[in-house]
Amino acid sequence: MVRPPLSSWDRERGRQLGRLLREARGERSMVDVAAACGVSVDTLRKIETGRIPTPALFTVAAVAATLDLSLDALVGACQDNPAAEADRPDSKNLIA
Repeated sequence: MVRPPLSSWDRERGRQLGRLLREARGERSMVDVAAACGVSVDTLRKIETGRIPTPALFTVAAVAATLDLSLDALVGACQDNPAAEADRPDSKNLIA
């Protein structure tokens, strides 16, 4: 299965997700949070820095639960990003 290339909107949304998770982590160490949610430190680091712009849903859910964040709040915050809105794909193309 070939994955389509990510748009700049997708990449910016991934960076926004990473910033939100990093802010929510606060003073907790990356090692502690990664261990608590069952992901590797490397994966958490890549998500927080935007190097994994489209992480797996269950990974995000585990990190969010560990940080007491709701998935609804994360989705809303990541979609309300005017900087990348011009590159947002047409929603009609997202439904297969």
